[in-house]
Amino acid sequence: QVRFTESGGGSVQAGGSLRLSCAASGLPIGRNAMGWFRQAPGKEREGVARISTGGNCFDYADSVKGRFTISLDNAKNTVLLQMNNLEPEDTAMYYCAADQKSCRPDPATYDYWGQGTQVTVSL
Repeated sequence: QVRFTESGGGSVQAGGSLRLSCAASGLPIGRNAMGWFRQAPGKEREGVARISTGGNCFDYADSVKGRFTISLDNAKNTVLLQMNNLEPEDTAMYYCAADQKSCRPDPATYDYWGQGTQVTVSL
């Protein structure tokens, strides 16, 4: 059974940092494309960052480039998202997900999802 457990969310002031973790079980992250997505109230789910071990997939949403960093800890089977210089517009529920067949930004192509962790950024 595949399971993702996100953690690390919380409330911070603008300019602060958070580090999200996604611990995976039942699925080796090194053999899949892994992505972080977010969804704010009243908005569609959007891609934040995605990565695959093969290196042929490594991308960020324009809104987070230079501030967020996605990485894989294969030894712990964990996906990380370091978020720096957070802005109120980053407030959302953040989800990690796995795509077994490709590494596209469309969330509809992802096969497995975690339950999410809330990030709230205030002025």
